[in-house]
Amino acid sequence: MSIKLGDRSYQERIETGIENDFMREAVSSAQGRFRNGRITQAAELGDWEDWRQLGSEIRTHTLENIDYYLQQLSEQVAKRGGSVYFASTAEEANAYIEKVITEKNAKKIVKSKSMVTEEIGLNQQLEKMGAEVVESDLGEWILQLDEDPPSHIVTPALHKNKAQIRKTFAEKRGYKGSDSPEELAAFAREQLRKDFLSADVGITGCNFAVAESGAITLVTNEGNARMVTALPDTQITVMGMERIVPTWEDMEVLVSLLTRAAVGQKLTSYVTSYTGARLEGEIDGPEDYHLVIVDNGRSKILGTEFQSALHCIRCAACINVCPVYRHVGGHAYNSIYPGPIGAVLTPLLDGYEDHKELPYASSLCAACTEACPVKIPLHEQLIRHRQIIVEKEKKSPVTEKIMMKGFAQWASTPAAYKLSTKLARTALKPWTKEDTIKNGPGPLKGWTNVRDFPAPAKQSFRAWWKERQKGEINHDHS
Repeated sequence: MSIKLGDRSYQERIETGIENDFMREAVSSAQGRFRNGRITQAAELGDWEDWRQLGSEIRTHTLENIDYYLQQLSEQVAKRGGSVYFASTAEEANAYIEKVITEKNAKKIVKSKSMVTEEIGLNQQLEKMGAEVVESDLGEWILQLDEDPPSHIVTPALHKNKAQIRKTFAEKRGYKGSDSPEELAAFAREQLRKDFLSADVGITGCNFAVAESGAITLVTNEGNARMVTALPDTQITVMGMERIVPTWEDMEVLVSLLTRAAVGQKLTSYVTSYTGARLEGEIDGPEDYHLVIVDNGRSKILGTEFQSALHCIRCAACINVCPVYRHVGGHAYNSIYPGPIGAVLTPLLDGYEDHKELPYASSLCAACTEACPVKIPLHEQLIRHRQIIVEKEKKSPVTEKIMMKGFAQWASTPAAYKLSTKLARTALKPWTKEDTIKNGPGPLKGWTNVRDFPAPAKQSFRAWWKERQKGEINHDHS
């Protein structure tokens, strides 16, 4: 897997999402819970806008000085016996990790949830070299067994119900129990415990790396990340280069924002921090520790108008309020980063060629911007993407170009405009019922397939205004 999920067309992905009634119901329900939890926790914390501003300032300062903080982080990790590798591309990151695993003659790798390893397609590369890779996050493990990509940043298996999960467990692991969530979870725990104990290498992502100490912080609810970091003798952390904070105090602010914005909790069940290899006299930690810092297109965003997209702390608050995501689900975005942040970030990391539709998968209601705990102006960046796609990349559809030229000519010709307003209601009558257009013709079809469109009024505003003025004149003369 890489940042791009597959080769199906945008229209096919949208239709699949809209037709998946279970997914839409599950997403709507989850969005409601997460959104309400975030609002409740924000109110309980108090001064939420001040916290958001502080979070934004921390992220801005960090990115403006990222070279300094990455160097500091690297030095601190090295002091604690770790090895640091800066990977410019996904290929370089994968090659380094493969090298470590080959040197260790490792056969089994256990992983905690990590978006950046999904982004670089790490699992597939390791499996190609003959290693067994086990995802230890429950949602990711379910998807791995089912060979299905994640559909949400925080809850990757949101699109699956318990009956589907039971079927996957039965077919792939011989499960014979019911679809009770308790039984399913107990079975997964039993299966994964064996993998934790037999793994040669543990791989994690990174919520925040603390530059001043070299510590890596993971925020989880299952405790699986602690097992991944505590048991295998070799530990590898893979982090996007922007997932860094200067100090412990900064980390605490961002974790507080993350947990409240993501799932409406004051804190998640586990906030784990670890620092490099086990030193002489210590009894915990791996014998060998590696930190892989991944660029993979991020440095191209630094210093641009989109730099604040790198502020993202992966809370999915923008996804949890997005009306478009609610209808189409995560897979419709064809990226491991779905929703509004994915629509902004994916074209920046992977180019417009395969993702030019994503900035248009938005109602521009700005709910995402309002929800973002670090104040990324997501709706403004989506608009800017659209402008670049049309003006610089020249990737707008030919039909759209023709239509817009025609519209410009029509709208700038008063006679054509007046005539069309008079004829519009009559022309659209075959598709009109109770003053609403359903399954409209031409360009209206895409819109009316999803929502109703009001029919043109019986009288245009201009005609109404003229009649009103005429009536007032006649009234004055009388």
